[in-house]
Amino acid sequence: MKINKRIQIFREFMEQKGVRLSLIWDPDNQYYLSGFRAIIYSRPIVTLIHADKTELIVPGLEELHALEKAKVDKLYVYYEQIDMSHKEISYLDHLTRLLKKYPAGTKLGVELGLLPASVYLFLQEQGFELVDVGQKIINMRAIKDEQEIELLKIAGQLSDYAIGESLKHARAGISELEFDSYGDKFLLEIASKDYPEELIGYANWTCSGIKRSAMPHLYSSTRKFADGDVVVHSRQVWFNGYRAENERTFFVGKPSEKQKDLLKLAIEAQRVGMEMIQPGITAKEVDIASYQVFKKAGYGEYVNHRIGHGLGLSEHEEPYLRFDNDLVLEEGMVYTIEPGVYVPGLGGFRHSDTIILTKTGSFSITQYPRELEYMLFD
Repeated sequence: MKINKRIQIFREFMEQKGVRLSLIWDPDNQYYLSGFRAIIYSRPIVTLIHADKTELIVPGLEELHALEKAKVDKLYVYYEQIDMSHKEISYLDHLTRLLKKYPAGTKLGVELGLLPASVYLFLQEQGFELVDVGQKIINMRAIKDEQEIELLKIAGQLSDYAIGESLKHARAGISELEFDSYGDKFLLEIASKDYPEELIGYANWTCSGIKRSAMPHLYSSTRKFADGDVVVHSRQVWFNGYRAENERTFFVGKPSEKQKDLLKLAIEAQRVGMEMIQPGITAKEVDIASYQVFKKAGYGEYVNHRIGHGLGLSEHEEPYLRFDNDLVLEEGMVYTIEPGVYVPGLGGFRHSDTIILTKTGSFSITQYPRELEYMLFD
């Protein structure tokens, strides 16, 4: 969906709610509605969506970048160097002036779950009535269009390449960071060759050993793989902003039969979730069905997270696949399916794949093999 169309839909929502101006603060939401994303937001950036125009407030070091990328009608710049001290030196200088066009009592749209408390109080002090528009943007972003799905497919394929390359080097004696680096290098080389002039990034972590794999959201470290290790490797790749997630659990050396059974159990729980997820199913049904695989095997108490989360511009996106979410899933939604089980003394076991919902079901954009036979490394 083109940005102009997104803005049109959002403005129609604003009109329905009686909102005359929306202030968009979250970087991913700003990118979704303006096409502009900075690297660092310690210098505040604000997107203003009026009934008839879109404006952007940026710091001076982002001025040229915003002029090139931002699909907005007007750009306002504030400066932090002494030679420009006679101009606006804070985003609040611009924001205060622009808000004067609206009388006290005007309804302003804000992302209540994301807006800094200081800005919330500032807007209240000006006498504005604040209306949450964050959920509307969440709902819009949850349904990916064909263009977004194509970007996700590329990200998924690149993540497969990276995981495959790192796994070629899985062996005792290599550190988690070294293991990551093989996939990183291959990813960057192939992306630069196949997709020139595009924005590509990645994030990954590796948790090796029985103790660390049971805490699988740890940063990669200098710890070296050892015989008998369970290893959880997590990787996200994004292509022009859109992310695919790909995770595999594997063994270095010979695992015990119980460890192999636990990985097979996690693979089965993932299979159940991947076969169930489709339009018309509720989010909670997917999570509950997968959890039952662990519970029936006697490991329910060792499951400590939902089966998956939305994915797109953000690392994690709403809506989530949780046991208490009655949301009915729709075509165009994108989710990770990543049931996990974490057993003290044995390790953590989880694969993750990125799934796109279609009219007739779903498909995975990450395709690296999942079966136990591909997860054994001497």
